[in-house]
Amino acid sequence: MTRTLLLRGMLVGVVAGLLVFAFARWIGEPQVERAIAFETAADQAKGEAPELEMVSRRVQKSFGLLTGTVVYGAAVGGLFGLVFALAYGRIGELGPRALSAVLAGLGFVAIVLVPQLKYPANPPAVGSAETIGVRTGAYFLLIAVSIAAMVFSLQMRKRLARRFGEWNGSLLAAALFVVVVSLVAHFLPVVDEVPAGFPVTLMWKFRVAAVEIQAVLWGTLGLGLGWWMERELGLGRIPK
Repeated sequence: MTRTLLLRGMLVGVVAGLLVFAFARWIGEPQVERAIAFETAADQAKGEAPELEMVSRRVQKSFGLLTGTVVYGAAVGGLFGLVFALAYGRIGELGPRALSAVLAGLGFVAIVLVPQLKYPANPPAVGSAETIGVRTGAYFLLIAVSIAAMVFSLQMRKRLARRFGEWNGSLLAAALFVVVVSLVAHFLPVVDEVPAGFPVTLMWKFRVAAVEIQAVLWGTLGLGLGWWMERELGLGRIPK
C-alpha cells in the first residue's frame, strides 16, 4: 500500500502543480512584474546598469514556472502519500477523505503558515544577498521545529483526550503547538530588509498570493488523494 500511495500522491501532486501554475500566472506573476519594475527603476535612479538576465522573463513565467510547480507538486505529493500511508488506521477512525483533509490542513499550518508568519515571502527587490544564508537557515529551522511540534502535539493529544475529553484535549494540544512554535520563533533572528519607498500594497498582495498558492497546492492534495483513496478502497483495489 505504501508504494501505491507514493505513486498516487505524486500523480495528485502533478495535478496540484498544474493548478498552482495557473493560479500563480493569474495572481502571482503580476505582483512579480511590478516588483521587478520597481527594482529596475531604483537601479536606474542610482545610475546602475541593469543586470543581465540568465533566463528571460518570458521563459521564467512560462516553462520555468510550469516546470517548478509540477516538480514541486509531485515531490510534496509523494511525501504526502507516504504520510497518509503511515497515518491511515492510526489516527482515530477517520476515513480516507477525512484523514487526507486533516493531514493537508495540518501540513499547511506546520509547513506554510507558521514559517510565513515569521518570514513571509518577499518579491524581487526585497532582501539582501549578504543575509540570504541566515534567512534561509532560520526559515528551514522554523519549518523543522514546526513539524516536530505538530507531531509532538498530536501525540500529546491522545493522552490529553483520555484525561480531559476529546474536545478539551484537542484544544490543549493546539495550545501546546502554538506555545512551542511561538517561543522558537521569538528567538530566531528578525529580518526586515524592505527598501525605502517599496509599495506597501504590492508587498501585501505578493505575500497573500504566496500563501494562496500554497493553499491551492495543499487543498488539492488533501481533497484529491482523499477522494481517490476512498474510491479505490471502496472498490477493494487496494489492501487496507
